[in-house]
Amino acid sequence: MFPALFLTRADSGATQAELRSLAVDELPEGEVLVRVSHSTLNYKDALAITGKSPVVRSFPMVPGIDFAGTVERSSDPRFAPGDAVVLNGWGTGETRWGGLAGYASTRADWLVPLPAGMTAQQAMSIGTAGYTAMLCVMALEANGVQPDMGPVLVTGANGGVGSIAIALLSRLGYAVTASTGRPEEADHLRALGASCIMDRAALAGPGKPLQKENWAAAIDAVGSHTLANVLASTRYGGVVAACGLAQGMDLPASVAPFILRGVTLAGVDSVYAPQARRHRAWQRLAAELPADVIARNTRVVGLGEALALAPELLAGRVRGRLVVDVNP
Repeated sequence: MFPALFLTRADSGATQAELRSLAVDELPEGEVLVRVSHSTLNYKDALAITGKSPVVRSFPMVPGIDFAGTVERSSDPRFAPGDAVVLNGWGTGETRWGGLAGYASTRADWLVPLPAGMTAQQAMSIGTAGYTAMLCVMALEANGVQPDMGPVLVTGANGGVGSIAIALLSRLGYAVTASTGRPEEADHLRALGASCIMDRAALAGPGKPLQKENWAAAIDAVGSHTLANVLASTRYGGVVAACGLAQGMDLPASVAPFILRGVTLAGVDSVYAPQARRHRAWQRLAAELPADVIARNTRVVGLGEALALAPELLAGRVRGRLVVDVNP
């Protein structure tokens, strides 16, 4: 038996979440059985646990869109018992039982070997949020953004994606401006590498189609009016990597930034990114993100605490990364 967060749907349609003991033979079929060491509480997990958004496509469900652990059994020759692995996305925690449990059964095609020298806890301190941040950095680089071109804006700076994006960009030599609604966290953001802090309120409301050219590039995890204003204030030829919708899924913008300033909007998907890109992202994270930065940006909790923290995460009252030790 092993502990798991377990989601069911009541007759009323409401999501019910509880901590439950499960048996390995209750898991869905999969080519690889992983003994999970650590998972995380991401924004999408919090939506699933609270039922605030229809993230879960079928019930019952074990949430958790990522996990790290050790292979216990495998029918695929690419993985053997004892191999350390990490998984992000592929519908895990949405259509397929996820990582907020002591065991997970999954497809071999979805697993990535844990980079040498990285522990499971460190991998989940990075997690889907940090992996997404690296995909965003890679998207900026692929579109020609260089450190000498000017400042890079990061929205949702205190969140999982934003905080690690700041750390990555600053270590690559970029000048980073952090947009946050929590000015009391300014020292934390500067410690991560931000050179400037701005109030998110300046971007959160309706704005003009074209605004003062401020940013050479941006990483946005917020969407809606924030993304529209970021686009409107990006410099000629600039690039914006968009990966989230914390403010909303809408984009109340115009074509002006694209056709008058040549701005590029690069969409970044972490769920179904191809394996080659995933491997590059994880190898770069292992090489470019110092362990002390990871540790400073992480809080480790148990499965039971994750239930209580889900509403706090949605309310924007959580800083950095929440790592879940599934077997404390």
